[in-house]
Amino acid sequence: MNIYVGNLSFEATEQNIRDEFSKFGEVSGVNMVTDRETGRSRGFCFVEMPNDAEAKEAISGLNLQRIAGRAVTVNEARPKPDRSDRRGPRGPRRY
Repeated sequence: MNIYVGNLSFEATEQNIRDEFSKFGEVSGVNMVTDRETGRSRGFCFVEMPNDAEAKEAISGLNLQRIAGRAVTVNEARPKPDRSDRRGPRGPRRY
């Protein structure tokens, strides 16, 4: 299951996140989202846990808890919206 973690402290590290989620089960990956230009954290990340039961336990156990000094928002990640039908300010793009 892919899990969204928001309101992260800019000082939070991948290891901080992995340590907290590992208390609930196996963590197969942590994707810290960073700014392309500065490399600084954007304040959220995604955690991948292969076992759905453990992931749900982690979501309920860590939501609104402090990680690296800030109360974080933790929930199941929603799929990225389809961006193939993007429209500009003057209607659909013409190619």
